[in-house]
Amino acid sequence: MGIHGMLLVVQISLLGLIISSIMVAAAASLAKFDCPNKCGDVEIPYPFGLKKGCSLNEDFLITCDNEVAKTGDVTVKNISIENHQLRVLHFVARDCYHQHRSQEYNEPFVWPSTFIISQSRNKFTVVGCDTYAILHGVHNGEYYSSGCLTVCKSLHSVRNGSCSGCGCCQVAIPAGLRNISMEVDSFNNHTNVSDFNPCSSAFIVEKGEFNFSSNYLRNMSKEMLPIVLDWTIGKETCEEAARNKTNFACKRNSECRDHFSTKLGYQCSCKPGYRGNPYLYNGCQDINECEHSAHNNCIKAKNCVNTKGNYTCRCPKWYHGDGRKGGEGCIPEPFLMLKIAGVAVISLIAILVISFWLYFLIKKRRLIKLKEKFFRQNGGLILQQQLSTMEGYSETTKIYTAKDLKKATNNYDASRIIGQGGYGVVYKGFLQNNKVVAIKKSKTVDQEQIEQFITEVVVLIQVNHRNVVQLLGCCLETRVPLLVYEFVPNSTLFKHIHHASTISWETRLRIAIEIADALSYLHSAASIPIIHRDIKSTNILLDDDFTAKVSDFGTSRLVPRGQKQLPTVVQGTLGYLDPEYMQTNQFTEKSDVYSFGVVLVELLTGQKVLSLLRPMEQRSLAMYLLCALKEDRLFEILEKRIMDEGNTEQLKEFAKLAAKCLEVKGDERPTMKEVAIELYGLRQMKHLWDNDESNFMEETGPVIGEC
Repeated sequence: MGIHGMLLVVQISLLGLIISSIMVAAAASLAKFDCPNKCGDVEIPYPFGLKKGCSLNEDFLITCDNEVAKTGDVTVKNISIENHQLRVLHFVARDCYHQHRSQEYNEPFVWPSTFIISQSRNKFTVVGCDTYAILHGVHNGEYYSSGCLTVCKSLHSVRNGSCSGCGCCQVAIPAGLRNISMEVDSFNNHTNVSDFNPCSSAFIVEKGEFNFSSNYLRNMSKEMLPIVLDWTIGKETCEEAARNKTNFACKRNSECRDHFSTKLGYQCSCKPGYRGNPYLYNGCQDINECEHSAHNNCIKAKNCVNTKGNYTCRCPKWYHGDGRKGGEGCIPEPFLMLKIAGVAVISLIAILVISFWLYFLIKKRRLIKLKEKFFRQNGGLILQQQLSTMEGYSETTKIYTAKDLKKATNNYDASRIIGQGGYGVVYKGFLQNNKVVAIKKSKTVDQEQIEQFITEVVVLIQVNHRNVVQLLGCCLETRVPLLVYEFVPNSTLFKHIHHASTISWETRLRIAIEIADALSYLHSAASIPIIHRDIKSTNILLDDDFTAKVSDFGTSRLVPRGQKQLPTVVQGTLGYLDPEYMQTNQFTEKSDVYSFGVVLVELLTGQKVLSLLRPMEQRSLAMYLLCALKEDRLFEILEKRIMDEGNTEQLKEFAKLAAKCLEVKGDERPTMKEVAIELYGLRQMKHLWDNDESNFMEETGPVIGEC
């Protein structure tokens, strides 16, 4: 393997480690992404959640009141994903006698139907010396009752720690019991205050959490005790739930099982070899059994190889077998294999010597042919033909060598990546003269990608405008084509609007003017008119002074003189696409005007182009603005800082201009030159405008659809 191959292997390995780290970090949390996962000291794993949208449904919604987690009125102390159990607290039911008889009863304990009293973890317990108690509930859809009684004549007959019927009794709880209530009473009247047993108590308690003592016969001081509930998803079996895949709760690398007792509802768990939360998409992560020798039985730890959900044990060279303790182990190969290996080594050495001798003889010729091959594959002949028909451009476009660009990007180091798109990856590069550039490397070399590459070169070498990213040159002698642009350091307009939102209104207005000026130049001032076809805020770059630069001409088209529209396959970004273009497949310069109108609305509102949070008819940002204008509530949708900084009349006119750009019919939209002139006028405005907007809808025409 050559040096280039070794470097490629190292890069792929590093990338794999990075991806693995990200996946492990994402899976570390058991809660849904961007949801709170704690109430007090109680962890809240998904499918439970502390607010709507963070839980699977309302049955799993946990309230957090003063750092106390509750489901309904029941206090939650612990939630287990592995065992599918909740540990909760409930009150002790009492029947007490004083000088005047007083009885205390508890209301039935009600929780969501997905929660069931755990048969294996709880006991129904009764404490008293003249006491009987009955446990009521619903079992298998029918009313159910069970109980026990306890009698003792004095404290001498009571044994601490024993609930065998003297002072304390316990009975098991049937599987699948729901909607419980308890009834406790005494056979006799104990109004005598000297009586040693004035109270009778009944409760369900987690096994091991209640240790009977004779002191409880005088005073049962405990108000609440823990019980354990089983929980399931819904009331369907695994087979029934799996049919409806969109609502099936068991995610990747998990398996489903029906609840063992009720067969109502199902539970999810990670497959063997995985651990985590089976209810999250990437919740079940592979266990690396090779990290700890306790998790694998390989003869040697270094020979352990982790696989998805399992592991294998390798044997050293010249050995074979399963490599496991207690298994086949590693068995030496027969001696004959050593002889064969020796002959193979000698033969290999001879072949290598001959190969190197032939290699140096034909190296020079191969390199020349390889460069010519790449030049043809990367569209060099097409580009030469295009440049020859365009006077003066061939001298201004620099051709870089592969060595220059490899050095500039530190061998295309992943840390130098500054952007990725549908057609390539963009690297930050440093040329020998310390000039910073952006280098675009295509992802593949199929014919469609080559056509996009040549299109972008032909378009950009004709453009000379301060608000359009400048093409400095290209490289054709590599396996994939490369373009070299000026470097624009301050990221995209999209990031500054939607992530940082620190741009002032004055700067936003200037940016809008600069974009409009650039598009006007492309449409009408360039030597051959150019339609961009993908105007959006992610394709507007900003420099350190927030000067706008239009970028990404991979889908652009040159328009022959005298031709107003181009028939094309619909291509672009949802939310920015011209509705007329989507219906007719005819792309015109007015389609760029529509996309620019959407960018104007982004500058005004600071909102995303498409949002499921808005009503159905207003999910499109264009419709959102048009509806707001129609209903005279423009200022309700503007970004707050824009309202604080901008002149209201100026903002109204800006919005009206955006609405003109968003007309359904392209013929009713202004040209980019007219848009640029109107934006310049808005910026130069120095007097107060008339507040009468009654004729606005007549000026702008009908909106798209109904609000």
